[in-house]
Amino acid sequence: MEYRLKSAAALAAMAAALVAAPAQALEEGDWLMRLGVASVMPNDDSGEVTDVPGSGVTVDDATSVGVTFTYMVSPNVGVELLGALPFEHDITGTGTIDGLAIGSTKQLPPTLVGQYHFQPQSNVRPYIGAGLNYTTFFDEDADAEVEAVLGGPTTLSLDDSVGVAVVGGVDVDMNDDWFFNASAWYMQIDTEATLDTAGVIHTVEVDINPWAVMLGVGTSF
Repeated sequence: MEYRLKSAAALAAMAAALVAAPAQALEEGDWLMRLGVASVMPNDDSGEVTDVPGSGVTVDDATSVGVTFTYMVSPNVGVELLGALPFEHDITGTGTIDGLAIGSTKQLPPTLVGQYHFQPQSNVRPYIGAGLNYTTFFDEDADAEVEAVLGGPTTLSLDDSVGVAVVGGVDVDMNDDWFFNASAWYMQIDTEATLDTAGVIHTVEVDINPWAVMLGVGTSF
C-alpha cells in the first residue's frame, strides 16, 4: 500500500510539473523541426498482373528516418513539409502467384500539408492537417525468382504518384528547448508496376495507400 501511494504521488508530481512547466507557445513566424523514426505500412490492394489470371501483388512495410519542417503562419495555422531518408519495400506476389518474389523498390514521399494547432499556448499541442503527397520510386530491382519464372533478365519500374494526404499529431514539451512528437499520416499512393522481359511486358495497378507513423523529438526556432 505504501509503495502504491508513493507511486501515485510520483505520477501526480510529474503531471503537476508538466502542467507547471513553461510552454513553448507557438507564434506567427516560428519554424518547427521534428526528427524521428518513421514507419510506412501499406494498406495495399492490386489488380491482376496482365496475362496472369487471379494474380496480384503486395508491398511490405518499411522504416526509415523522417523529418518535418513547419512554418507557423499564425499561432494556430502552420504549413508543413514532410521528408525522409529513402524507404525500401519488397514486392511479393499474391493469389495465383502467392509468395513469388517480384522485386524491391525505394521511394521518397515528400508531402506538403496545411495544419491547424488546437492549443498553441499549451505544453501539449495536438494538431491535424491535410494536403498533397508526391511519391517517387527509384532503384527498382526485379528479383531473380521472378526472372526465372519469366525466362530471362527483367526490369522493374513503378510510376510516380500524386495523391491526398492527411495527418494528426501531438507535440508534448520536455523542456524549454525540446518537445516529443507523435504523428500519424494517411497517404493516397497509386502506381503502376511494369515488368519488362526482353520486350514482353507485364503490368499491375497497385493502390498502396499506406499509414505512416513517426515518433521523435522537435525544436522551434
